Amino acid sequence: MQKILSGDKKGVELLRDPVANRELAFTQAERAQHGLRGLLPVAELTLQQQVARQLELFRKRKTALEKHSFLDDLHNKNETLYYRFLLDHFSESLPFVYTPTVGEACQNYSNLFAQQRPRGLFMSKPDREHFDEVCRNWSEDDVEIIVMTDGSRILGLGDLGVNGMGIPVGKLALYVAAAGFHPAKALPVTIDMGTNNEKNLADEGYVGVRERRPHDEEFYATMRDAITAISKRWPKALLQFEDFSNEHAFGLLEEYKDKTLCFNDDIQGTAATVLAGLLASLRIQRCAPPGATDVPVRLRDQRIVFLGAGSAGVGVADLIAEGMYLEAIAAGEDPAKTKTVDWYRKNNFWLIDSKGVVNASRGDKLQAHKIRYAREDADSAKLRTLADAVAEVKPTMLLGLAGVVGGSFTQAIVKRMDSDCADVWRRPIIMALSNPTSQAECTAEQVYNWTEGRAIFASGSPFAPVTLTTTTNIGKGVGGERKVIHTGQGNNMYIFPGVGFGAVRSGASRVTNSMFHAAARALADTVTVEDLQRGSVYPELWRIREITLKVAAATCEVADRGCLTKSRPPPNGWLDHLQQTMWWPTLTYPGATKPDNESKL
Repeated sequence: MQKILSGDKKGVELLRDPVANRELAFTQAERAQHGLRGLLPVAELTLQQQVARQLELFRKRKTALEKHSFLDDLHNKNETLYYRFLLDHFSESLPFVYTPTVGEACQNYSNLFAQQRPRGLFMSKPDREHFDEVCRNWSEDDVEIIVMTDGSRILGLGDLGVNGMGIPVGKLALYVAAAGFHPAKALPVTIDMGTNNEKNLADEGYVGVRERRPHDEEFYATMRDAITAISKRWPKALLQFEDFSNEHAFGLLEEYKDKTLCFNDDIQGTAATVLAGLLASLRIQRCAPPGATDVPVRLRDQRIVFLGAGSAGVGVADLIAEGMYLEAIAAGEDPAKTKTVDWYRKNNFWLIDSKGVVNASRGDKLQAHKIRYAREDADSAKLRTLADAVAEVKPTMLLGLAGVVGGSFTQAIVKRMDSDCADVWRRPIIMALSNPTSQAECTAEQVYNWTEGRAIFASGSPFAPVTLTTTTNIGKGVGGERKVIHTGQGNNMYIFPGVGFGAVRSGASRVTNSMFHAAARALADTVTVEDLQRGSVYPELWRIREITLKVAAATCEVADRGCLTKSRPPPNGWLDHLQQTMWWPTLTYPGATKPDNESKL
């Protein structure tokens, strides 16, 4: 008989430990061994039976927040059952574990706090002198993955302060479900330095620091203290920065990317996810009708308009620009003569912020991360709105990452882009990536109806399949058919679990942009012909562990080639090694890998 935990917890203590608790799945022999006789009803259930019962209860919950709370309760009672439930019903449960519902859950975090089990580490301003003690108070010595936020820019909802803790918790649930990190080795962290949210400041029920956020000097000093304490306690853990404000996201990444094993998912994970979707979109674009000429099927041929010039927008643009350069080199262009990354930034991208297209002669002081995308042509200085930019630039790709006001991709804008693309046998590539759903630039139903199904579309939040009858087909072709189009969700969860898992398992000393390029291409390669025919530029979610393994293996290979790890490649290759080290939610002890007789998840 296998141990439940190395510490051999017993009785009520065992039932209250969500990592060790199996509830009615404990056998009679295990109940006798671990002091559980009389603490549970006599019935025994298999894990599959438990999942079936939970699914029935889950589906009876009516609202999104009720479904989120149901899963949160399960998470707090029985992590094995929780993660098995997620893996068996990933597509159905994902919207209630993370986006879009996690945003609503964060907004209600303080109100619901008394009803839930505290989860994660709170490194708060009053405890700054005691951060070492705070870290020691977390009992797990072998933390491998940490997601950290300061709550200053939660999704498209703004500054939620400590209420943003739901984001690290949700992200780590995906790290465990998708990548197979052991749940006990995943740590959510909130750095609570206050909030500038007036509602929180005035709310006596707000559970965080009710002070305004500090100036930059104090912010960075506090972050250094926190990261130093974390690195001392868990020197091998990977640190993911999450939902920091634009003014701090780039600064933190720049300061720590070469000092510790870390990355920023909003900047780098989003970028790789979008790049993968664009690469898959170009596979559809290549299927132009007979007689079409000059269809831009290379990444470096694209004219891309961004709505949003914050950390996500600039991070995406950076990785795409580097991808354009690498594509040219891979095609055999002379590195000494090919266009530079900076050339592509200045010529293939139009980034729009609240004042219009980012331009060097606009007259305002640009934030540091925008300067490299400041266009220098006189025409762009006149483009003050998204509609102006789409009309003037005639983009092949339109990306929404502003996260401020929903509905920014209006019917007039989408129809104008569709018309301009159709003139040269192109299909418009449109990504409405802002979260949650209320902040989305447009819906799937809108964009498919406005373009009669021609748009190649992806979204940040999930949308139901759209059924429509087309009157025209690609370009100027004539036809008419009833079809169902599935929207691919450009969710970072395709990327960050694999990059994190690969970086940790390879023993990498740092996370590099090359890893995210490799991850993007690995993800794009998992998109099947069937996916593209359904209209989706991302793979189906039920394949999440297969996808994560391929992304992780690509990450490991970059670490190995780049001499970023002291580990030698495993004898049977990284893919096999990674699969063998994944944690699986089974009825064995928590550290076990999936046994041979366990049904495939």
